[in-house]
Amino acid sequence: MTPLRFYAARTLRNEPMLRSLSVPLSELVAQLGGKRVALVGNARSLAEGTQGAQIDAADLVVRINRAPMPAPESHGTRTDWLALAVRLPQADRARLAPGRILWMSPKRKRLDWRSAHSPGFYLFPLDDYQALEHELGAPPSTGFMAIRLLLEAPLATLTLYGFDFFASRSLSGSRSAEQVPHDFAAEAAWVEDRAARDPRLRVAPSAGRVS
Repeated sequence: MTPLRFYAARTLRNEPMLRSLSVPLSELVAQLGGKRVALVGNARSLAEGTQGAQIDAADLVVRINRAPMPAPESHGTRTDWLALAVRLPQADRARLAPGRILWMSPKRKRLDWRSAHSPGFYLFPLDDYQALEHELGAPPSTGFMAIRLLLEAPLATLTLYGFDFFASRSLSGSRSAEQVPHDFAAEAAWVEDRAARDPRLRVAPSAGRVS
């Protein structure tokens, strides 16, 4: 798709045309099968620990948005997939060098041409986003969307790092939980319940709090 056609589709909210740029969910599922996956959130508490080596030891490392990485000791170094809902500056794109971009935001006008045409690009369906929003009673966070997406696959394990559900706020900004539109209590409750029933899902302890 040419840049002109892409930006026209984005402006006119031509979802079928934008969807044509995405690989099918089946491709993600196939690649995740049997893998030990690390999903790295952006909680400030992660920077206080030393879980970087554990993160890098996973078969697949997924990070979120601009994915601040203060130190290899706390955050590791790899970014295989990037679950993205914000514009990605070139400096961050070069730093992270993700092997695959998953566009999670329903705000298609934020999607840039380079991300949409990157190898293995995946567009999170609007219907799935709206279903999660209805379930939570609030817009789902990018991290929660990624958890739900990854658990659709027959992966071996999914370990969450840097998920304290905004108890320590985010490395990406200074807003408090009350200043963002997500219901972190509902997301935390869902994860706790799912982890109790699904042995694949584990939340790595964050410094100062276990979620």
